[in-house]
Amino acid sequence: MNCTKLIFSFFFAFWIQSIAIAQTDSVIQAKIIDDGSQDAEKFYNSGISNFSLKKYTEAISDFDKAISLKPDFEKAYYNRGATKLELAQFKEAISDFDVSLTITQNSESYFSRGQAKYALNDKEGAIADYSKAIELNSSHAQAFYYRGGIKFENLDYKGAVEDFTLAIGAKSDYAYAYNDRGSSKRQLEDLDGAILDYKKALLINSEMAFAYNNLASVKRKKGDFKGAIEDYTQAINKQKDYYVAYNNRGSAKFDSGDFKGAIEDFSKAIQIKPDYVFAFNNRASAKLKILDYKGCVDDCNAAIKINSVFGDAYLNRGIAKEMLKDFLGACADWNKAIELGVEVARNYNGHCEK
Repeated sequence: MNCTKLIFSFFFAFWIQSIAIAQTDSVIQAKIIDDGSQDAEKFYNSGISNFSLKKYTEAISDFDKAISLKPDFEKAYYNRGATKLELAQFKEAISDFDVSLTITQNSESYFSRGQAKYALNDKEGAIADYSKAIELNSSHAQAFYYRGGIKFENLDYKGAVEDFTLAIGAKSDYAYAYNDRGSSKRQLEDLDGAILDYKKALLINSEMAFAYNNLASVKRKKGDFKGAIEDYTQAINKQKDYYVAYNNRGSAKFDSGDFKGAIEDFSKAIQIKPDYVFAFNNRASAKLKILDYKGCVDDCNAAIKINSVFGDAYLNRGIAKEMLKDFLGACADWNKAIELGVEVARNYNGHCEK
């Protein structure tokens, strides 16, 4: 008897979850430019100070006053826009960057406007602005990095590799770019290249738990379950509540035949995140392996309660019900799994009434 394959999550640093990218580099980060030589410098400098203290409302008020005294104060427009980014006032931030760019063409205004556009899900506009920032500053590592992130999201993995490589060329210690290039290479089935990039990212920053998780997931794909388990453990040691790494380590233990160890890890993931549907389904798969059919049904029920269209849980529950001699229930679950696109369920429902 076979059960459905386990589901694990793979991290790309850019946005996190499922394939997560690194992104402690904030998606809406914008650099404050300090230039106290302008007129109205008293209010301008006060705005800079308040921004550094995270007093964003006060900073905006200061920049407002600076602009009222000097209407063509480009740096004040830029920094007011940067402050509005921090307050998630994306449309208002774009307006300030627009004015900044009518006064002076500069890479930071384009880059920051791109960040605001991305936050508003205008990916095309964000790419255009990142590209303009690069045109004005060919060593703008962040512009390459974020443009690569959007290409990754758009499934343009080759383009993402190119941009992350350019980001690394501009900033040799850009750990997130190494991690994300590794994730892009992984999608292109360049597993050895991915491993090298993840290792480089960790050499630069050994605290990146998600990079250990990514490295482990590639090792698991290559069949190195022992190495994968070790790296998942490193990820967990770096981040104690890393439920995804617990789930993934459980998957590696499952692959290596340690079903009880897998159940322990899936249970830990569920303890940390009680609505983690993948861990419930994966624990159900492991329980099938140790012939705990009732426990499998219970876990599938929990998974389906969380996500009623999670087809793999219907497949597993059907297998468990068959072993419990609930043949009608098994057929109903397999048919539901097929309806939800789980084609392997057809291997089980051959004897069911059509």
